[in-house]
Amino acid sequence: MRRSVLALVALATLSACGSSKNDSGAGPAPSGADITLSVVVTTDAGADPATYDLRCGPSGGNHPQPEQACAALQKAGRDVLEPVAGDRACTQIYGGPQTAAVRGSWEGVRVDASFDRTNGCEIDRWEQLGTTFFAVPLQ
Repeated sequence: MRRSVLALVALATLSACGSSKNDSGAGPAPSGADITLSVVVTTDAGADPATYDLRCGPSGGNHPQPEQACAALQKAGRDVLEPVAGDRACTQIYGGPQTAAVRGSWEGVRVDASFDRTNGCEIDRWEQLGTTFFAVPLQ
């Protein structure tokens, strides 16, 4: 019974980290948004990173699935590129050693975002973009 209660509390806390909006009001990208990004993904410590260039509006670059990656980015919205607020409560769940750096521009606004899977909030940010955006399946 105690484990069930703890599991429910953990699930409720993790779901609270799932909000894709913050108070900035940036919201999703309009269709055809001018987005140019460099995405560097490392799946394991010591592994060589994978680097992709992604353009949206129109979709292109050397990303293996640019249309799907742009759709994931547009669905998540620009807010997903913002760091997790320092005062936000996040479950202490380790999601793996994967990291990513996303740099470039979104409609003229500079983008410099880091992703990892070190807690529930960071895992949520990663999953909002999905493995199609990062183009490297989790191991």
